[in-house]
Amino acid sequence: MVVEDPQKSTKEETPNPNADDDLEEGEIAAGGDDDSSSKRSLSLPNQSHPLEHQWTFWFDNPSAKSKQATWGSAMRSIFTFATVEEFWSVYNNIHHPSMLAVGADFHCFKDKIEPKWEDPVCVNGGKWTVIFPKGKSDTSWLNTLLAMIGEQFDHGDEICGAVVSVRAKQDKIALWTKNASNEAAQLSIGKQWKEFLDYNGPMGFIFHDDAKKLERAAKNRYSI
Repeated sequence: MVVEDPQKSTKEETPNPNADDDLEEGEIAAGGDDDSSSKRSLSLPNQSHPLEHQWTFWFDNPSAKSKQATWGSAMRSIFTFATVEEFWSVYNNIHHPSMLAVGADFHCFKDKIEPKWEDPVCVNGGKWTVIFPKGKSDTSWLNTLLAMIGEQFDHGDEICGAVVSVRAKQDKIALWTKNASNEAAQLSIGKQWKEFLDYNGPMGFIFHDDAKKLERAAKNRYSI
């Protein structure tokens, strides 16, 4: 499925359908200072184009991370979408990676899968990671989202979701998969992802289990 933006022909963008009334510093919502915009209802075209899976956006607020008792406690779901129109209505009204605060992590995962190593679907998985110069990941993040929700991967059932991480000196996009030990599937996903991104640099795959045990010392099991 090619996920085209149905709103490009319109003059006005749809307001953020899922903005909270009490957005914190570093949040993802775009728009002006009028808080009433967060309370407007979702306005979609009459005809909708359902996706094969439902997907959920998650946001890990950097301003709350220092206050959290355990990792991931500041992470919260933002919006679950099931159609092409719902995706674009959200995407067009949130900050892109280059506008997020340093330390932010923005996730898009299949619905019912939490972006955590401990999630039953993710526990035996791993991730491919691509690194970009600071503020240069916007286009690749969008292309990653479109490839995922548009079911462009031959082994799409292996994919859990993706996360873009904004750091002080660089941005990182990681593509999470289910079965890290399935080398053939992981290599296929990695090679296709490089093509979708038109990315020529090195790309490595780390098992979640290695990352949990070895942290920063974890080595790539696969490389392309």
